[in-house]
Amino acid sequence: MSAILEVAGLRKRYGDVTAVDGLSFSVQPGQCFGLLGPNGAGKTTTMEMLEGIVQPDGGEIRYFGQPATAQHFKSLGIQFQQTALQDFLTTHETLKLFASFYAEPADIAELIELCELSEFLNQDHRKLSGGQRQRLLLALALVNQPKILFLDEPTTGLDPHARRNFWSLIQSIKGKGCTVILTTHYMDEAEMLCDDIVIVDHGKIIAQGSPKALLAEHFAGSELHLPYQGELPSVDAPIRVQGDFFVITSQDTEQTIRALLACNWPLTGLYVKSANLDDLFLKLTGHSLQGANV
Repeated sequence: MSAILEVAGLRKRYGDVTAVDGLSFSVQPGQCFGLLGPNGAGKTTTMEMLEGIVQPDGGEIRYFGQPATAQHFKSLGIQFQQTALQDFLTTHETLKLFASFYAEPADIAELIELCELSEFLNQDHRKLSGGQRQRLLLALALVNQPKILFLDEPTTGLDPHARRNFWSLIQSIKGKGCTVILTTHYMDEAEMLCDDIVIVDHGKIIAQGSPKALLAEHFAGSELHLPYQGELPSVDAPIRVQGDFFVITSQDTEQTIRALLACNWPLTGLYVKSANLDDLFLKLTGHSLQGANV
């Protein structure tokens, strides 16, 4: 299958600062592709170059196998981190206004259903909650019927319930065949939504692949945590004490649990932790993605 987007050696400098330093990747049709990294890693600058907003200093961007043109950029759907909307308009009026900008807009009724806007259609958009506003902005990004949808940290500032509702919307959009390109610094979001990711730090790619493949490449097994009461079980796996727990690093979780049961060790309070993308970022860079502010 031919890539819908190809990026080769993309670069951008601002004075003495290299914001994007030679990024190369490709995106397949129908994927949710994640661009991950801390604040200041170059994610938004990369997105702006892919969207035609910022001119690259070097490298190449190709859509549908062709060098990117103004026509390609016009056909994209974009949900920015911040979008200024016309004051004093309701949600419905805002949708109709944006639809009027295009010769062949999406069906407004379908957008209302897809993005679950019906409950606040007649409400002034300035009075919407954070989650409601993000759903409206998503509908506006889809109004031109794009084949590629760009989402720049769309759930930042939302509460957990609103974030999960938004994830469901993205999965529905992807299910309709739209390719989604997402930036986020939430690792659970990337693991839930993305088929393929690149992790960027200081403008460079430090890891690339599917979340599952990357975790399998860098981590094996899991950690079993059990309350520590002054002694340790006899199991064939490394054990360390961590606070009020002892931690078993196991290559085979089921086998380790069977060994604990065989020596009549109580499993009350057991929890099993597998590596996630934040663990991967910490391993590769030496600092946590959630706490980084580069």
